[in-house]
This record gives sequence, structure tokens and C-alpha cells, in this order.
Amino acid sequence: MKLKPISNAILLATLPTTAVFAGGLDRSGQSIQAFLQPGNYAEAGISVLDPDVKGKSTVRNQQLDLTGEKVSDMAEDYYFINTAIKVQATDKISLGLIYDQPYGADAQYNASTQSFGSNGEGTSVEVKTQNLTALIGYQPNENWNFYAGPVWQTVEADIKLRGNAYGAAPLTLSGYNIKVDQKEAYGWLAGFAYQIPEIALKAAVTYRSEVKHKAKSHEITGLSAVASMLPDTGHQYSAYKPLLASLGSREDTVEAVTPQSVNLDLQTGIASNTIAFANIRWVHWDQFAVTPSLLADASSLRGKKQNLIDYSDDQWSANIGVGHKFNDKWSASTSVGWDSGAGNPVTTLGPTEGYWSLGLGAQYSPAANYFIQAGVKHLWLGDATAQTGGNPVGEFEDNNAWAYGMKIGYRF
Repeated sequence: MKLKPISNAILLATLPTTAVFAGGLDRSGQSIQAFLQPGNYAEAGISVLDPDVKGKSTVRNQQLDLTGEKVSDMAEDYYFINTAIKVQATDKISLGLIYDQPYGADAQYNASTQSFGSNGEGTSVEVKTQNLTALIGYQPNENWNFYAGPVWQTVEADIKLRGNAYGAAPLTLSGYNIKVDQKEAYGWLAGFAYQIPEIALKAAVTYRSEVKHKAKSHEITGLSAVASMLPDTGHQYSAYKPLLASLGSREDTVEAVTPQSVNLDLQTGIASNTIAFANIRWVHWDQFAVTPSLLADASSLRGKKQNLIDYSDDQWSANIGVGHKFNDKWSASTSVGWDSGAGNPVTTLGPTEGYWSLGLGAQYSPAANYFIQAGVKHLWLGDATAQTGGNPVGEFEDNNAWAYGMKIGYRF
């Protein structure tokens, strides 16, 4: 069952869309499998997500009842890239660089809904990250590989809240904007791998630390405009007028901690030219929260401080499959995936809870030293209750997504 080096790529670089719609903000799955390839190796890939996330409003307050209002597809299509290079410097020392975009969000609600739109604008979110991992590995023999290295990461965001889901006038958070400037921060990873090449057995455990970000934020609310319309006396909120006027805008810093995680990667030969593989991932989203200062002060007027983004549970995910080499040029794989999500209810900025998935991949190797790989995956997204400020504002059910990926690998 010993596999030629090029056929190992069907597992080590298997379906590029492995974690394209995971719990919380998790996107890439943060694989380091390119670093575990034999010899000198480089790869570049792209993954594209086409989600369809619809729901119904459950917004209700003393002024209006929007229960049942339809919420059309609010999840935007997006893509992310990854690249990696690994050099076997000596028989015992290997070096590597991996670039990916591990966390993100992209959503746009229809402006025509009363629940998530107002004044011609809909609630929207765009969160982008970049991650560069440098690795050095030590291989005391052909079986063991111990590796570690620093991580450079950036985060930026642009978020707008619109509609009655964010409270009734005049103490509404509809009209709130925040823009978070890109700022870098640092973390680290460490792990080890064990292999028996004769039977295509390989196991790897990788730990990534949390990364603490503190970036400049620009916040705006509509509360100063509300204050200007209130009379000095005679209105139930007149006493709030000076405070509301002071909450119009603010430049400050916002803190966010991208979570620690553990990846477990396994593979083994099960028949001639056939391998079974699995990836299990844990991400520490429990108690994750981002609470900008102006949003916290403005929401406290309604009796409860509101987080911009928060998650209540850790995320667990698994991807299990089989790969088969048909001949020297063609290989294929199929996989089943599951993701727990990061708790329910969820934020309105990403109203799904985990998924089940089925994926297919194919690999074409024109020559022994390079390959082209493509994959497609269908995801059945978990039902979720969207909330804001602890209040349920929407139910999102029976949603799905398609994910596509392509990768090129080269040995030199």
C-alpha cells in the first residue's frame, strides 16, 4: 500500500473547500498539510463560497410587529486564497511559509425590509483577515516531524446595523456604523507528525495560539440626530437628550482575540492505491465577544450592554473521506463533513449554526512533479435563531451553500 509521492497529494492537499463555511468566523481551517509534503513543495489555491441564507423576522416591540416578514438571501458570495511553500533544507530540517485568510464574514441584508433595513440601506458586515505562518521542522528520523513557528495576522472590519431588529426609536441602534482599521498582531503554533510511509500512515497534531488584536475603530450612531429632534422638556426621553447628543461618534480602540485551535489530521492506506483520511478541528469560540465602546454605551441606555459579535460555544468539526488513485495521472476523493457551529442563538451577522456537507474532488497530474486539483462541496446549513442584544429577531431555516475550490501543487 505504499503510495508514490505525487499520489500523497490527494490527501495532503485534499479538497480545497474543507472548512469554507465553518462555525463562528472560521473559514480556511488553517491547515498546515502543505508543510508536511515530502521534499520541496509549493502550492496555490482559491476557494469560492456561494451561500443561500434566508429567513423570517421575529421582531416585535411596543410600536410594531414584524413577525413573519421575509428576509431574502443575506449571505454574500466570497472567495479566499491560500499559498504555501516548503523547503527541505537538510535531511533533518525543513522550512515553510503558509498564507491564508482564516476568518471572515460577508453579508448584506435587503434594504427593503423593515427588520434589517432603513433609509435605503440594509444591515451589512465585511470582516477580512490575513494570516502568514512561518514554520521550522525537525525530523530526527523518517517517522517523526516536530515543528513550530510564529504567526503574523491582520484583521479589519466594516459593519453597519440597520432596521427595527436593533431597537425601537428613539433609543435604536439602527444607523450604527463601525469601521475597524487593519492592524497586525502575532501568535504562534506548534505540533508534531508521525508517519509510516510503507503503509501511507500519517498523523499530525497542530496547536495554534490565540492572537490578541487591538485596532483603531471609528464608530457612528444616529443618536445625536435623535437628540436634536427631542424637545428640552415634555418628552419621556427629554432627560436623555444631553447623553444622546454625546453618543454621536467616537474614535477609540477595539479589542478582539482570534481563538486558539487544535487540528488533528489522519490518513492511512486501506487498499492498493486507496487511502482513508480525516480532519478533526477544535476552535475555542466559547465566550468570544467584540464590544466596541460606543456601541456598549449606546446599548446600555436600553438596559443591557450589547456585543457587536459574540459566540457561546466552542466549535467542533470533522471531515472524513476516501481517496483513490486510478492511474499515474488521475485521482479522486469523496468526503463527508460536519460542523457544530459556535452556539445558538447566533449574531444577525451570520445566522447559521454549523452544517453537514458532501464533497467530491479530482486531481490531474500531467507530470510526476505537479498536479491540478478541483473540488465541489454542497453544505446543508444548520437552522439558527438570530438575536441582537439578547432578543430573538429572526429565524433562519433550510439553508444551503455550494463551495468550489481549485489548487495547483508543484514539487521542485
